[in-house]
Amino acid sequence: MTARLTQALIVAVIAGGVVVAGAAEKQPFAVADLYRLVGVDEPAIAPDGSAIVYKLTHSDLPAMKRTANLWRIAPDGSGARALTTADASDASPAFSADGRTLAFISTRSGEPQVWFMPTDGGEARKVTSWPGGVGSFQLSPDGTKVAFTADVWTTCGGDAECNRKTDEARDGSKLKAHLADRLLFRHWNEWRDGRRTHIMVQDLESNVVRDLTPGDFDSPVFSVGGGTDYAFSPDGKELVFASNRDRDEASSTNADLWAIAVDAPAEALKTPRRLTDNPAWDGGPAFSPDGRLLAYRMQKLPGYESDRVRIAVLDRATGATRVLTEGFDNTISDLAWSRDGKRIFFKAEVRGRTPLHELDLATGRIRVLTDVGQIDAFAVAPDASWAVVSRRRVSEPSELHVIALQGSPGERRLTTHNAALEAEVDIRPAEEISVRGAAGKPVQVFIVKPHGFDPAKKYPLILNVHGGPQAPWTDSFRGDWQVYPGAGYVVAFPNPHGSFGFGEAYTAAISRDWNGKVMEDISKVTDALAALPYVDASRMGVMGWSWGGYAVMWLEGHSTRYKAMAAMMGVYDLRSMYSATEELWFPEWDLGGPPWDNREHYRAASPSEAVEGFRTPCLVITGQKDYRVPYTQSLMFFTDLQKRGVPSRLIVLDNAGHWPAWYEMALYYTAHLDWFARYLGGGPASWDPRALVEGGAFTTK
Repeated sequence: MTARLTQALIVAVIAGGVVVAGAAEKQPFAVADLYRLVGVDEPAIAPDGSAIVYKLTHSDLPAMKRTANLWRIAPDGSGARALTTADASDASPAFSADGRTLAFISTRSGEPQVWFMPTDGGEARKVTSWPGGVGSFQLSPDGTKVAFTADVWTTCGGDAECNRKTDEARDGSKLKAHLADRLLFRHWNEWRDGRRTHIMVQDLESNVVRDLTPGDFDSPVFSVGGGTDYAFSPDGKELVFASNRDRDEASSTNADLWAIAVDAPAEALKTPRRLTDNPAWDGGPAFSPDGRLLAYRMQKLPGYESDRVRIAVLDRATGATRVLTEGFDNTISDLAWSRDGKRIFFKAEVRGRTPLHELDLATGRIRVLTDVGQIDAFAVAPDASWAVVSRRRVSEPSELHVIALQGSPGERRLTTHNAALEAEVDIRPAEEISVRGAAGKPVQVFIVKPHGFDPAKKYPLILNVHGGPQAPWTDSFRGDWQVYPGAGYVVAFPNPHGSFGFGEAYTAAISRDWNGKVMEDISKVTDALAALPYVDASRMGVMGWSWGGYAVMWLEGHSTRYKAMAAMMGVYDLRSMYSATEELWFPEWDLGGPPWDNREHYRAASPSEAVEGFRTPCLVITGQKDYRVPYTQSLMFFTDLQKRGVPSRLIVLDNAGHWPAWYEMALYYTAHLDWFARYLGGGPASWDPRALVEGGAFTTK
């Protein structure tokens, strides 16, 4: 390595050295191995701390079928056993306050409904029977009610029979059409057609169901991650929820917290009490155990969906609010109270990890409890002496780990569901480098080396640009980080300007500058990667999804240094994107207003304006039900590639939205491996993508 490159790169090994011990003796990671792994997540701790219940997910790729069951384990790792074995999906476990009942959502009756079963195991019984199923649920603290979310027709509200008949009428009609009188008529991957998400409350003795949030509003507000955004007060008499009640929902990120008495008369339900009047987003309400305080997450900039998320508390007696984490410069997610109400635990995006933190309310002090890998979910023990996390790292599939919160710090792996596959297959670790990017800012880059890595050889490289654009790559197990190294590629994952986890200013720098600093970052990262002694600079490819797809489409017209490209669900023409997408607050913020107010920027930043420069073979993948980045963006890109005579391939997934289903991802990986093998010379795909599209099974070529 040259002296100049040594100054540009600061290497910090995350796991292992140049060669992981025993890796050469293992089998290279293949796409099929991804579906042999089991998902381990959604931990819930019993009220007395004696047990943990969690979800275990199995995938059958040839059958394109996935099942999930609930397991129970003691905090010391003993007594692991399955609680449910249904040929269905059992998920979202939650204990009743007395610890005697385990509630969960199951599809065993055909639709997702809430089910109850004895904590120690036994026969489960269906509790809800809402038409179309439920999305999430919360148990009331006194155990007499269950709140759940469901999609309802606004003309029906809480009338189950009316909702059922309306569903049947639409499903049974040969005439299929949509009618809209205002924007946000479709969202992500579905048409709304007069339906709204509402919170229903069911009395567990009488089974009477009430719509607690009537009206033409989504309550709780839509959340990409499926968060609950509603909570019972500790006495069970009140429900707090997040809802956006602005008229122009398509251009508004506003969501406020609202409160309603659970036993309020029907007329009173139409006018819930507003608790917050922040013009930006408020959500994730969580009551302190004594009910005096309501913690929630909030943003300050209206219209900016990626504004830094802070923790605030509202005093229920006075209505006063205060922000607790103004000095914490990264976005916060998922909070939970300690039982004594003196601490709040939370996750945050920090430098490619999602550390678990503890916030002391009395002093404001924040300390990191664990900063290893990607924490997908956590639960804190009743005495707050330990927590259980569902965690993954680049080289470690998802498992449960126990984290000590008091006394000597420490953590231990609790489950070993993927241990056999880990012993058999080479799951590659990552290394981390820092590259001097635009304005001298350091750009974090994760690098995964190929199976059987030999430092004396040169390998083809794939640079993967993340989406968002305000999102990060993290030290987290993902298919892209393993299937390509298994086929002989070096893969690199940069966190350029716009990424979460490096401070608010770094994230904000990409807005209104999609083709500026971030593209300089990508160029300088490519320079640094090309100079690595084990990278073949003549065989470099680039891929990206969503905003990453935009980046690839931009590079197609502005760079010839890559030998192959792949763009998934990418934004190609900014003007047409604005008028076809649904969440208009996003382009209005990130592109500086609607196109008629900023014509030149929309034009200059559009990849479609650089068609004359198209040269590089490119794979294009999209989903026909992607309403976030409409699939026509990819059709336009593919058309222009073809008319310019550039080797290109288009794959349109009929039923995919912005995020394809897990089994559709098998085609995604296969198509990439096949494409890159043609132009970069890596290992072949296990399956023929054309055969899969034509209905072929997942069998070896």
